[in-house]
Amino acid sequence: MSHLPEIEALERIIDLGGPQLNVRVVHRVTPFAGADLPVYAISIGSPAPDAPAMGFFGGVHGLERIGAEVVIAYLHNLVMRLQWDATLHQQLQSVRLVFMPIVNPGGMLMGTRANPQGVDLMRNAPIDAVDEVPFLVGGQRISAGLPWYRGKPGAPMEAENQALCSVVTTELLGRKFSMALDCHSGFGTRDRIWFPYARTRKPIAHLAEMQALRDVFLQTYNHHAYVFEPQSLQYLAHGDIWDHLYLQACTDPHRVFLPLTLEMGSWLWIKKNPRQMFSLKGIFNPLIEHRQHRVLRRHLSLLDFLSRAACSHDRWTPTINTRAKLHADALKNWYD
Repeated sequence: MSHLPEIEALERIIDLGGPQLNVRVVHRVTPFAGADLPVYAISIGSPAPDAPAMGFFGGVHGLERIGAEVVIAYLHNLVMRLQWDATLHQQLQSVRLVFMPIVNPGGMLMGTRANPQGVDLMRNAPIDAVDEVPFLVGGQRISAGLPWYRGKPGAPMEAENQALCSVVTTELLGRKFSMALDCHSGFGTRDRIWFPYARTRKPIAHLAEMQALRDVFLQTYNHHAYVFEPQSLQYLAHGDIWDHLYLQACTDPHRVFLPLTLEMGSWLWIKKNPRQMFSLKGIFNPLIEHRQHRVLRRHLSLLDFLSRAACSHDRWTPTINTRAKLHADALKNWYD
């Protein structure tokens, strides 16, 4: 038994979706006796290999439960809309949507950032930063007893990360165009949408695509609370899993893979309810029920926008005539 409310909520949605969902258990975690925690990968939409795809990921850090809950809430939204929304059915004929809402259920059950082996999954990929990283926060191999532990040198990636990479490789990287959103919390008082790199301050190869995505988002939502930026503007880190997957995608020059991270600003919740500072869970999650509901509602529009943007990518991605200007705009916005 899991005894994890998020897994139970996810399994109820899976039952509601029935045969319309393609559901796989890609890994199982047994952090202690009696606990059996499935890691689900769920997909819906076009099975055509040339269809664009959008992936949603959460629960990479066990403490950041709100990230998993945002992804689960959006999946629930889609499943319920399948009962009546003809436009959604039309959209799903042209796009593949992939969900991995709880990547680290062991850490979630134990109330830890790391997985049950003490490894921080966002510092565990076999990739080192090429620019200087902050001490400890950027990833360390000193001890699993300290936060941000990368794992032993030369060891394989943790099983949860291997499962995540397998899903991304199978469902996203084989396509001409794909995007991913990984939902986290805990940084600052602003909600931030980050894109690679975490390993270096240099721009990524698809900087023009990121600028185009930002532009179309701002045109669509002129009243929003997101800061759209490269992660390197805030801090650098070793072992970033999305840097690792992005570099894999770049081995094919005809493939576009745009990984994003939603970093929800949990300090705002603490500011509104200072007592949360005395709870480890409260540092990363809204503890008051109406604030949690507000957060879930707030981000649904972002996830839905990204699904539509993936489906309609040929209408906004750079052309030969627009790429140079978009790249220059991006350099001015983020690297000037």
